[in-house]
Amino acid sequence: MQAHVGGVLRFTGRTVGTPEHHAIVVEVLGRNGEPPYRVRYDDGHETEICPGPGCVIETRPLRDAPPGFPSREER
Repeated sequence: MQAHVGGVLRFTGRTVGTPEHHAIVVEVLGRNGEPPYRVRYDDGHETEICPGPGCVIETRPLRDAPPGFPSREER
C-alpha cells in the first residue's frame, strides 16, 4: 500500500451494520509512500495508523471528497 499526503483512506465495515469511515493522509511516515500514516478523521481527530486489509486508498476529485475534509487548496 502506498499513499500520499491528501489521499483518502476508506475503511470498510468488517461486520454487518458497521458504517464505512474515511480519513485523510496528513503525513506519510514510512518510506516511498508506505505506512505508517498520520491521518485526520472528519471529526478532527488525528492518529498514526498502519492500515489493514479493510482499507483502500482513494484519490478523489474535490467534488467527491467526504464531508468535513478541506479542499486541496486548503491543505
